[in-house]
Amino acid sequence: MEKIIAIKSVGSTLLALAFWVLASVLGAAVHADTVEPAMVAIAHPATSDETISRVSLRAIFGMRLQKWPGETATKVFVLRDESPEHATFSKSLLQVFPQQLRMAWDRQVFSGQGQYPEQLGSTQEMLSRVASTPGAIGYVKASEVNPNVRVLKIR
Repeated sequence: MEKIIAIKSVGSTLLALAFWVLASVLGAAVHADTVEPAMVAIAHPATSDETISRVSLRAIFGMRLQKWPGETATKVFVLRDESPEHATFSKSLLQVFPQQLRMAWDRQVFSGQGQYPEQLGSTQEMLSRVASTPGAIGYVKASEVNPNVRVLKIR
């Protein structure tokens, strides 16, 4: 009789634990949808587009798309490869690993079909250069955006 009570007690404890884990996961998923993205793509304020497809964003940062829809040349700015922001941007917004991005740049340069994006040393420099360069595109943490640049919504 004691074994049956102990088994029921363990079973209900496991059931309660399973419900707690499920509630935690669902709560985190709901919370994750309401949190603003860690990184955002930014562009020169005169850029006509307010939204950009993820495919176009990848093509621009992969140095395969050199013009905006209005025929303005793109100028791509990135942070250094070892920057945590660069890795976060690559993985979260472009949905590629930073090494894949680097390989795409190398392929373009070594084949004579393209050039590397300009690497910058800080987010302040990124904000300044994107704001002052027509056709420019880059990225920063969402919390560091200033009114001098346009945030691009990704569709």
